[in-house]
Amino acid sequence: MTDDRQPFDLLIVGGGVNGAGIACDAAGRGLKVALAEQDDLAGATSSASSKLIHGGLRYLEQYQFRLVRESLRERDVLLAKAPHIVGHRPFVLPFLHERRPAWMLRLGLLLYDALAWPTRLPRSAAVDLAGSPLGQPLRDDITRGFVYADCWVDDARLVVLNAVAAAEAGARVMTRTRIVAARRDGPLWQARLKDMRDGRETAVVARVLVNAAGPWVDRVRDMATGGGDRPSGRKVRLVKGSHLVVPRLYAGEQAYILQNPDGRVVFVLPYEGSFSIIGTTEVAFSGDPAAVAMDADEAEYICASVNGYVKAPVAPADAVWSYAGIRPLFDDRAASASAVTRDYVLDLDSGAAGDRPPLLSVFGGKITTYRRLAEHALDRLARFFPAMAGAWTAGRPLPGGDLDGHGGDFRAFAAALAGDHPALDAAWLARLARRHGSRARLVLDGVRRVGDLGRDFGGGLYEREIEYLAAREWAETADDVLWRRTKCGLRMTAGERDAVAAYFASRRSG
Repeated sequence: MTDDRQPFDLLIVGGGVNGAGIACDAAGRGLKVALAEQDDLAGATSSASSKLIHGGLRYLEQYQFRLVRESLRERDVLLAKAPHIVGHRPFVLPFLHERRPAWMLRLGLLLYDALAWPTRLPRSAAVDLAGSPLGQPLRDDITRGFVYADCWVDDARLVVLNAVAAAEAGARVMTRTRIVAARRDGPLWQARLKDMRDGRETAVVARVLVNAAGPWVDRVRDMATGGGDRPSGRKVRLVKGSHLVVPRLYAGEQAYILQNPDGRVVFVLPYEGSFSIIGTTEVAFSGDPAAVAMDADEAEYICASVNGYVKAPVAPADAVWSYAGIRPLFDDRAASASAVTRDYVLDLDSGAAGDRPPLLSVFGGKITTYRRLAEHALDRLARFFPAMAGAWTAGRPLPGGDLDGHGGDFRAFAAALAGDHPALDAAWLARLARRHGSRARLVLDGVRRVGDLGRDFGGGLYEREIEYLAAREWAETADDVLWRRTKCGLRMTAGERDAVAAYFASRRSG
């Protein structure tokens, strides 16, 4: 076992959006940070979302006004920070008489607009679906509805880019590294980290242990405290959410939010140009979070929900991909999974007199509020680091988000990139720019023609990008590349995906 006795200020457990966000913020404030993720960055919950940055319209029914307000403010912040991986689009809310009444929907949207003010996004409005292209995919008898604006996000890339920013500010980011032991020793934490590739262990010392382990948050806390030591009584509640990805269901960039008789909503979202995401479910979960998958009942539920609204029915057999994730929600003892709060709770354990090294555990949260969660986490820890710099992330772009000075205008940046590389396909360049923003120029450094990109694996994935992702973004397996850092796997055959896996195997053996 190797030994790293130079203490870190923070040892963060968990490389999802909350852990990566805290690492980014803390490293930028001058703290010495280590982040340990047992698998890949965004390898669990944070890559299995509905890919939305939104206020959460339905949370208004649960009177979660503070959460909605904070989420809507963050929507604008993230649009400015990462215009390559965050964008806005219209969301259509069709009206059916047997669901919520029209006055309730209109009132909710007016409140949503008010909570969002000031915002760069358009306000909500009523829409005649019978006379609008927005109604074209819907049943002919659905003639009324509302339209409002919200945002999409590439969730896994949001996590990776926060980790990149953290590393560039001096953080040590360790993927495939599991915490196997942690104990308090005077003013410090003594931890053991296991490299999941070769089994080697490293001893690490830290002043603060941040438990952002998502679905494993209770397990990490019990390991660190000896088990059963939960003076706050706070715990996690696991809820499974699943999605189907199908060939694109309609033309247009609008999304749909569909009300169901059980009070839940299902989204239909344009995805990666040629596809639609439909979901999600909310099912209580008690198994192994690492082995989660969509089941047949969930797929049928999602398709039945969509088929209650659209002209052209969709079936589970149409799916080109499905994914499922576990939401590690704070257990507020709500009666149903859909009613559990999406707000976050930060549980700080430093002894009654603040006389032992702090353990900060993160419960709940949603992708939209990850940045504010990180600020609040560091606010809670500020008294332990009196020389720590102040908050900074609100006005700083994520890596690639500066778009070469194009003022956040992604289309202008993509056009400039295509102009600089006339021998490369403009549509492919636009997808590359979506993934990397201005750092697409690093991927393309020295590239003049297609042959310079190296081996073509299909689906728009070339050897040059794989090597960039391996060197700069901790990609080690085919899944890391195909389903998280890019979504090229959607456009590839099974044989092409196998070739990427073989390529990574050869890199490891070589």
